[in-house]
Amino acid sequence: MNFLSLIEHKRDGGELSSEVIDELIKAYSSDSIPDYQMAAFLMAVNIRGMSTDETRALTLAMRDSGSVFQFPEDERPIVDKHSTGGVGDKVSLVLAPLLACLGYRVPMISGRGLGITGGTLDKLESIPGFSTQLSVDQIIAQVQSIGVAMGGQTAEIAPADQRLYALRDVTGTVPSIPLITASILSKKLAEGLDALVMDVKYGGAAFMRERDEARALAKTILVLAAECGVECSALLTDMNTPLGRAAGNWLEVKESVMFLEGNGPVDLEELVISCADQLPGCNAERASAELESGRPREKFTELLSAQGADLVAFETKLKLDSTAPVVREFSKRERGYLARCDARVIGEVVRDLGGGRQTKESKIHPDVGLDRILKPNEPVNGPLCRIHARSEEDADIAEERLMSAFEILDEKVGQFELISEIMR
Repeated sequence: MNFLSLIEHKRDGGELSSEVIDELIKAYSSDSIPDYQMAAFLMAVNIRGMSTDETRALTLAMRDSGSVFQFPEDERPIVDKHSTGGVGDKVSLVLAPLLACLGYRVPMISGRGLGITGGTLDKLESIPGFSTQLSVDQIIAQVQSIGVAMGGQTAEIAPADQRLYALRDVTGTVPSIPLITASILSKKLAEGLDALVMDVKYGGAAFMRERDEARALAKTILVLAAECGVECSALLTDMNTPLGRAAGNWLEVKESVMFLEGNGPVDLEELVISCADQLPGCNAERASAELESGRPREKFTELLSAQGADLVAFETKLKLDSTAPVVREFSKRERGYLARCDARVIGEVVRDLGGGRQTKESKIHPDVGLDRILKPNEPVNGPLCRIHARSEEDADIAEERLMSAFEILDEKVGQFELISEIMR
């Protein structure tokens, strides 16, 4: 393959055949194409886009770079949920055990953080001993046994996407509809799903800044999923404000456990129940009742145990107020009502504290982040959030950055709408 000519063809707006795209992914997977050339190709796609046929070919080539799950016959539907990425988005951590309790099989293949958005794998790996590296056979066996498994891509599961995912994060090519679509669906189609729920975010901290962009992405995913035989629906959700009151890997795990124990934030509950409501055979009332039963909390513990977590260390860590070296409350002098909590600034602060990646090789520091984040329309008469940092210097920098994240007014602003549209 003359890969330089292929890059130039896409750079100039040309369309690639399915055969060429398939050969491209095979060549990259076998290390016949270096990262710097693939980065140039990704940028060409980011700028020029891809046709529907190209996107389908890329998705299937990435799926077929690894194994496709073959589950035993079972009356339980195989389902999953995927988010396009947000700040404070820990929905997967609580939705997966809930769905298992509702009688679904959930082989959830997740990713790591991209840009300022958190990754489910990074959050899970903040749990002592928890392993996200499961083989296809292990995932199938665990899902058949307890109804749920949560892991990452391995050499068996869409390995081409695993490599491209990391490369996109550090080359400025994350917000491309064809690349996002192919990345999401290559993993999900490999799971052998019956149904998929998409949480497509828009706003300041989302890859899609405008709602119309989110709708376009959702439509692309819905059409391609249907062509591949997967029932799919999509929620368009606001990501101008962080989801929940915690942002940062371990802090989000801690909030997820609080949620499963009946003490979680209202916006997180709204989104979790709405995701469950989209699946065949479920509704909001049934999902709410199951959540209140306490069984999803028990299922979460079962999931942790199945994937090697040290439950004693986990429960001990949960009881600690903080596991970061420095904890500091952040306040402003103004009083009134919170008008804005900028999710983009919050995400940048968490990333720069060490909770996200600046480069492909960056090490994640799981205990840093923000919690007790005030929500829009709440009264401001004290701290706006708490900073969990590795050093006093890091906390100082975070404080300075957070000054622009919170806006306070004398009166409440209009009603905040988390879910703006549901597409099927």
